[in-house]
Amino acid sequence: MSTIRRFVFLLGVFLCMAAAFATGGGALPESKSSVTNDTPPLAVAPPPFSKGIFPCSECHKPDDKVNRTPHAVDAHDDIVFEHDAQHRWCLDCHDAQQRDKLRLASGALLDFRESFKLCGQCHGDKLRDWKAGEHGKRIGSWDGEKLYMLCVNCHNPHSPRFKPMKPLPPPTPPGPLP
Repeated sequence: MSTIRRFVFLLGVFLCMAAAFATGGGALPESKSSVTNDTPPLAVAPPPFSKGIFPCSECHKPDDKVNRTPHAVDAHDDIVFEHDAQHRWCLDCHDAQQRDKLRLASGALLDFRESFKLCGQCHGDKLRDWKAGEHGKRIGSWDGEKLYMLCVNCHNPHSPRFKPMKPLPPPTPPGPLP
């Protein structure tokens, strides 16, 4: 095929694709998700719950008396809490009455599959990068459905495994080109 014919062919393919997307015919299918309407639909992997820990409501009942003062919790002595421990405690993220839910700073309750919204309250830059595919892991096709891994698939929310790092100096610009 000559160069001109190849160019005309590729131009035609491009114009057909552009027309299909402009009319909605090429729109990608929406993923199923439990995410609320303030976020584009995302298919997320289930959280990696520790065996025998979830659902929390098996031990915690809505009418239990709750001590809201930060203290050691004997039943959870295997949890090492180091995630901003000087400012945070369990009930900053877990709801006191509905233990199978997470709680935003606003008081809104979330399913554990929406935990990225909770993490994003403090780590907004990471949430933005995660949604764009620049942070975290996705499984799926580039042109189809994707399964997003939650923050907790890589980071322990109680004691993050990635410790803070000292930033490196900025790169030096290259010298003049030869």
